[in-house]
Amino acid sequence: MAEKKQKKEDRSAASHYNLKTDAVERLVNAKDAPEVSEKEIRKYTARRKFHIPMWLKIVLVKFWFAGAVCYFFLWGLGIYLQGLDLMVVLAIGLGLATDLMVNRFLRNFETEKGENDKWMMVTVRKYWSVFLNVIYSGILLYCVFQTYYVANVFMGVDPNVDSTQAESMLGVEPILFGLLYMGFDILFIFVKRVLKNIIRDAQAKASGIRK
Repeated sequence: MAEKKQKKEDRSAASHYNLKTDAVERLVNAKDAPEVSEKEIRKYTARRKFHIPMWLKIVLVKFWFAGAVCYFFLWGLGIYLQGLDLMVVLAIGLGLATDLMVNRFLRNFETEKGENDKWMMVTVRKYWSVFLNVIYSGILLYCVFQTYYVANVFMGVDPNVDSTQAESMLGVEPILFGLLYMGFDILFIFVKRVLKNIIRDAQAKASGIRK
């Protein structure tokens, strides 16, 4: 009696297993199954214990790399280079960091291709994009140092400081530099997006008039 019961349970388990495997095979081989985006898959697979907003990730990455370049290039090479030479080297370092690291991180954060292009000034993925990013970094760098200059003027510090005024002068350090650089970057990207929307709307109106 016990042997018959055991055989019955084995047959039941085997049929249950076959039913499961058949269902899986039908799902895998289904031709008419709708495509599911990576973004939709992450909704069900990602852990929801702690979620960092996308904008915060991007702001932190931009700030951190700008501050790191300031630390290693401006502070590290400041004793060897001065004036325009130092600014050129700093612009190259910032441009390389943006093209090779910052934009790559932003693309890795994407749930859909091109989702974070709106956070980049140079969105092309070509070998020559690094030159555009170096030029753009030079513009941002100029704005950052002009901000330091204006801040010191408002503080009553002569930019051509003497030894007594040097102590009260607002100096360049990685944290404030990173915040200023990131702030101007986001501001310029916002202006770019606004101009693109204006041009797109104008083109849409022009095409509507022609029709």
